[in-house]
Amino acid sequence: MMDKINYNRIKAVLAERNVSSKDLAKHLKKTESTVSRWCTNDVQPSVEIFHQIAQFLDVNIRLLFVSTKE
Repeated sequence: MMDKINYNRIKAVLAERNVSSKDLAKHLKKTESTVSRWCTNDVQPSVEIFHQIAQFLDVNIRLLFVSTKE
């Protein structure tokens, strides 16, 4: 079995900003289960949604992604 790759850091950034996934879901008018699936890297939001998340959390969009460089 292949290990699941984490592409985004949405869950970590939410925690760093003390924002709940419920708050994010409400802001984006998405279901909590959709946001949960982003947080667990089961699915990825669109680039537009990543942009909205970054604006909502007041962070550089790059913080939402797992770095490809060490």
